[in-house]
Amino acid sequence: MWKRISTRSKGIWRTLRSPSVHYSLGFLTVAGFVAGILFWGGFNTALEATNTEAFCTSCHEMRENVFEELKPTIHYSNRSGVRATCPDCHVPHNWTDKIARKMQASKEVWGKVFGTIDTREKFLDHRLELAMHEWDRLKANDSLECRNCHDYNSMDLTRQGSRASQTHQLWLGTGEKTCIDCHKGVAHRLPDMKGIPQG
Repeated sequence: MWKRISTRSKGIWRTLRSPSVHYSLGFLTVAGFVAGILFWGGFNTALEATNTEAFCTSCHEMRENVFEELKPTIHYSNRSGVRATCPDCHVPHNWTDKIARKMQASKEVWGKVFGTIDTREKFLDHRLELAMHEWDRLKANDSLECRNCHDYNSMDLTRQGSRASQTHQLWLGTGEKTCIDCHKGVAHRLPDMKGIPQG
């Protein structure tokens, strides 16, 4: 048995050392592994670079519209100094969900390239549509980004107002509703909601 394993490992070693046209299979394997590590590192670096508030606000459409609306809210400035940045609310933290969201965001790049919302007027014209896409996304993932920071099980309901406490117990406690059902417009102004069913 040991002789067979030894013969087999010698055969594998011989194959790894044998040249392809110019390089050995062993060299190509190691080079492929190193190239894979470099690609993965570069990919993750680029992914994280596009996952910063500086990147999100680098285009004037975001900087002059929704980012300005965020500044006076408690999510931007508060007594504890904890601040939610754009990716905290708009990009899931889990890697696979983050990749899926980045793929969805590629559509937003087309909007940037073709100037879909490059003026305040165009932004306001598309505001309801943009908001509804985001609300639908948050509804579908049970307000995942909200729950990254706000955990129902950690809420001290006795320190909330009576209405908030009752509503949280009634809806969040049972899982029938999610954060975005009641908290639309918490960090950005609401669009014109005429003709849109509430709740």
